[in-house]
Amino acid sequence: MPYYYHLGTIPKKRHTQFRQPDGSLYHEELMGMHGFTGIQSLLYHLHPPTEVYQVLLERSIVLEFEEPGALRHRHLRTAIAFSKGDAIASRIPLMANADVCLSVAQPTEAMSYWYRFAHGDEVIFIHDGSGVLESQFGTLSYRPGDYLVIPTGVLWRIVPDVGVDQRMLVIEAQGHIEPPTRYRNHYGQLLEHAPYSERDLRPPEALTPHDAVGEFEVRVKAHDRITAYFYHHHPLDVVGWDGYLYPYAFNIADFEPITGRIHQPPPVHQTFEAPGFVICSFVPRLFDYHPQAIPAPYNHSNVDSDEVLYYVEGNFMSRKGIGRSSITVHPRGVPHGPHPGLYEGSIGKERTNELAVMIDTFRPLQLTRHALDLEDGHYPYSWVS
Repeated sequence: MPYYYHLGTIPKKRHTQFRQPDGSLYHEELMGMHGFTGIQSLLYHLHPPTEVYQVLLERSIVLEFEEPGALRHRHLRTAIAFSKGDAIASRIPLMANADVCLSVAQPTEAMSYWYRFAHGDEVIFIHDGSGVLESQFGTLSYRPGDYLVIPTGVLWRIVPDVGVDQRMLVIEAQGHIEPPTRYRNHYGQLLEHAPYSERDLRPPEALTPHDAVGEFEVRVKAHDRITAYFYHHHPLDVVGWDGYLYPYAFNIADFEPITGRIHQPPPVHQTFEAPGFVICSFVPRLFDYHPQAIPAPYNHSNVDSDEVLYYVEGNFMSRKGIGRSSITVHPRGVPHGPHPGLYEGSIGKERTNELAVMIDTFRPLQLTRHALDLEDGHYPYSWVS
């Protein structure tokens, strides 16, 4: 995170005695990245966060990938994908490589446990729905268009608003997801040319320590399995915390597009970076204003990246036959560009109202068997006029 924040009650000096009303010590926990040299936060618990009384294997995770076949462009109609359950159980993994796994989810119920991914950060893009993300850092309300950025190590659960349909795109990284380096100065502050600022980032809103006794489950995903840890005390018993590491929300509507006289390349849409991939936001914007400009993107070959586009809202200027929540995959090695008639047809248009999330990966992606059930088989031939 690019700035310091705190909630609740904390002592004046770190690593010193901080006592509860009954005279006992609060239990300090340091959560940090990169072996104490990255961003970190200090949390103060009512009870030791180490008091686990039972550990069980909840389930193993094995992604089933498609058999090797012809390299081709893909279109997945994820609107028809549906799996009941909470925000974890309803996930449908569609594609992955060693750096990232992309899934869709439509939670139909609240999580009854808390969850943590041990190998990296997660971004959950809220396409539809509203609710609350709970964590030991407090509560964070979410709404359509939010990127929920959840650092590894955070215990969280999603509680959807009752009666509100939910639709999410899940980006699970094997590493840390951050604002792009070129947007930040030496001190971590977002620069004037960045398409968003710290004012656009929403940290947790309220912190309520829970001092309840019972059976509380935390599920941790690590090493291709989910392990369940059970506690007698509520895991969200933090009375205060401070630091640079915490979950936050950034709404895609707060991304300020960078435009120019001629067509701007995809890096101007970059929103986050992570090891092996980037996340970009395509938002409503004015088109190029050179008198000879062609607003639609030129044909291009992804020489060393696979391009994934998740279509959120609006009419995408360079595509036909794409619906809400469609995903296109344009792999390296095969050029792609606007569908027939849309390149020249874009001339003279002044703006676009498209909304989409793009993930560019620098290692090839493999599609899962779930993805095959959603594939539009005609898409590779849709450029034939």
